[in-house]
Amino acid sequence: MIWNPEYECMDRAALHALQLRRLQMTTSWAYERIPYWRAQLEERGVRPRDIKSLDDLRRLPFADERALGAVSPFGGFALPLEEVVRVHSSTSESGQPVVLGYSRGDINTWTEMTARVAAAAGVHRGDLVLMAFPYGMSTSGWGMHYGMERLGATIIPAGAEQSDRHVAILQTFGATVLVSTPSYALFLAEQAEELGVDLASLKLRLGLFGSEPCTDAMKAEIESRLGLRAMDNYGLSKVLGPGIAGECDCDCGLHVAEDHLLLEVIDPETEEPLEYGEQGELVITTLTKEAFPVFRYRTRDLTRLDPSRCECGRTLVRMSKVRQRTDDMLIIRGVNVYPSQIEDLLARTEGVRPHYLIVVDRKKNLDDLEVRVEVDEDLFSDVMGDMVRFQRKVAERMQAELGLRARVTLVEPGANEKTAGARRVLDLRQAD
Repeated sequence: MIWNPEYECMDRAALHALQLRRLQMTTSWAYERIPYWRAQLEERGVRPRDIKSLDDLRRLPFADERALGAVSPFGGFALPLEEVVRVHSSTSESGQPVVLGYSRGDINTWTEMTARVAAAAGVHRGDLVLMAFPYGMSTSGWGMHYGMERLGATIIPAGAEQSDRHVAILQTFGATVLVSTPSYALFLAEQAEELGVDLASLKLRLGLFGSEPCTDAMKAEIESRLGLRAMDNYGLSKVLGPGIAGECDCDCGLHVAEDHLLLEVIDPETEEPLEYGEQGELVITTLTKEAFPVFRYRTRDLTRLDPSRCECGRTLVRMSKVRQRTDDMLIIRGVNVYPSQIEDLLARTEGVRPHYLIVVDRKKNLDDLEVRVEVDEDLFSDVMGDMVRFQRKVAERMQAELGLRARVTLVEPGANEKTAGARRVLDLRQAD
């Protein structure tokens, strides 16, 4: 189903004219209201009146999470707090959370965009949706929630419940749609089997999966075991959240909400724009965000863009699924984390040496995180109970600060490699 044909099937010349008008409005809005963006534009000798074509987008500054984190909590806001109805936050490499503001208009726009993604995937009025993303400062669960409600679907906001509770909901409520990470969908299938649940008896027919890469092999296994159609979607908290793009039945890429977002693909080294069809780093500019507009945000995600008309009738550009990034960010059970964040945490822990190894694997279809930490020799001379308490302390601190459960393994001094350029991350997850 096409939720909003007026925009999703718009003639591309008309779309480009709309994008230019909105880019000019957003540039003026940010210049007048946000000192950070005014300074960035003036440093480049750019004024809002200089934006006369979409090609002038290249004259605007890039942004990244460090820059957005540096002006947090409210330095990136274009509205006073009394006009901001929602605040979310996202992690960053610097350790400074990026604080995101939403006006009432932003919430309505976000709802519209996620409704499009849900409709393209096949959600409709009368569906019963199990939302298995956490509700909190992250944008993971919130965006899709309101979009599906607008479609007329019924939401079960289970959030981060225990997996057996989710299985019970699938059984007793008869949920028809599952929203989660793809790895969690496989974990749920395994849990249901262990509990003796006949997966064929469930009413699931559709799954919307995001927050982590989903390989073709993983998608096929989800569809086979849960008996549903698996659909991918793309979101990014620093820009908006879930709803940036999503698949339709044609399975030929993710349709982007181009009337609200302006996308570029650049060479990550030269920062020069690439042609349609060439793989590069995705860069996103918001066109309708009121509280927290962002120019040329470097996502670090590698993708391609295809502007050709889809067989479904949509004319919006499609992006290929993101398989790789240009940086060392890890996505573990849907949580973004940088090795530098773990390193900083360990550096503040007494008794830990500055040598560690992060090991990421996939066990029982869920990401497994182990941190092998070198500790001082005297710790190994203590009784086992002291070592266990120390491990628990480090693990609890990691859970509290990063939102990640990890197994902390204490190793003797010299166990981890220390040469220049030594590997600090060992990612054993399989990708096709």
